[in-house]
Amino acid sequence: MNNIEAKQQQIETTMRLAPVIPVVVIDDAKAAVPMARALVAGGTPAIEVTLRTPAALEAIRAIAAEVEGAIIGVGTVLNARDLHAALQAGARFAVSPGMSPYLLDAADDSALPLLPGVATASEAMSLLERGYRHLKFFPAVPAGGHKLLGAWASPLPQIRFCPTGGISLGSAGDFLALPNVLCVGGSWLTPADKLATGDWAGIELLAREAAGLRKPG
Repeated sequence: MNNIEAKQQQIETTMRLAPVIPVVVIDDAKAAVPMARALVAGGTPAIEVTLRTPAALEAIRAIAAEVEGAIIGVGTVLNARDLHAALQAGARFAVSPGMSPYLLDAADDSALPLLPGVATASEAMSLLERGYRHLKFFPAVPAGGHKLLGAWASPLPQIRFCPTGGISLGSAGDFLALPNVLCVGGSWLTPADKLATGDWAGIELLAREAAGLRKPG
């Protein structure tokens, strides 16, 4: 088994943990541990913390060190520096909004499994050529939604997706019903107001609702 295939199997395992991967933008690293514990307790153990705030890496380090059962990932990874920082912080997987040859070369050299983003069939084909069978479809709703992703199932049967971007509890089922979707990414599980007020019970409830979104069959 080559290196990319081994890392793709790790990504697949992560994608199958729950129907939703919470996508988190965190402003206060002190909120990271209780937030992650609430998400894990609610049944969504794979958590993507995006590199969109200064608190992100500190939050990732805290979750990796202190939250049993959490599979912590790093989102908004754009380059080799981000991959290295994510790995050093204790991340188990990385997620990018798109792809570039430079990022893919860096991912080949990194021990961290990458879930790269695509918005077109051509991008998906390019990643398939590099050994990627598990991709993020982003931004899912603006890029064409579940109808576009469903249309890719027949011509690209080797690929499984985690659509992310604009998805809600109400619309997630449309994506999860597709044969080429393993899970969705969602920011609705950790709304800014609940993070700000420390409403961990509320976040756990949102996670439980999301964990109940099982794929048909």
